[in-house]
Amino acid sequence: MDGQQSTAAKAATVGPVILLGAPGAGKGTQAKLIAQRYGIPQISTGDILRDNVARGTELGKKAKAFMDRGELVPDQLVCDMVADRLRQADCNHGFILDGFPRTVAQAEWLDQLLADQFFKNRCQVPPVVVNFRVGYNQLLQRLTGRRSCPACGRIYNIYFQPPRVPDTCDADGSKLVTRKDDTEEVIAERLKAYERQTLPLIDYYQRQGRLREINGDQPPDKVTAEAFRAMEHGDRL
Repeated sequence: MDGQQSTAAKAATVGPVILLGAPGAGKGTQAKLIAQRYGIPQISTGDILRDNVARGTELGKKAKAFMDRGELVPDQLVCDMVADRLRQADCNHGFILDGFPRTVAQAEWLDQLLADQFFKNRCQVPPVVVNFRVGYNQLLQRLTGRRSCPACGRIYNIYFQPPRVPDTCDADGSKLVTRKDDTEEVIAERLKAYERQTLPLIDYYQRQGRLREINGDQPPDKVTAEAFRAMEHGDRL
């Protein structure tokens, strides 16, 4: 039965899916599960940026010039890369945007792009926007508790998914490490910056009647089930 449901899900036109949530809210995990179920690509601006730079595209060369100077890649250049990616054939039935848009200006630009190109020529399904809400203390534990194995890349969390032996990888016995940006001071700043930047974005989609709020503090399988319902059960007003 699950196989039949999965086949049917992949045959459906899902349309654009926009995932919002603070660092550590589980967007990346849920995006992969949604992509797998519906057969649509997960698109992140970081991946697009790295791909364009690696392939030496015109957009990639422009972005690399900013990066080499230690500057942020301008908004318009990021938007141009997103537009280029969304024109590819694998996005015809839908796609997941993970980490974009980040600002109201980017959201307005995306709405215009979808209206001008996507909805007219390829897909009549309007976007669904999912915001994964996770409490501040839970986010801190998820991020500050993260440990990784430098040898095999396996990820642990000392609070929720600890190794069998403290500070030691279960797979190869390597000493686990903490990323520099997983310290409490850095994470607190990241969360404050996210809140400042993204609260107006949440208000923007709420006013449109598009926002679907999901409690990300629940067990991951319950979060996933709610995310699937948002795709399938008429949350696209």
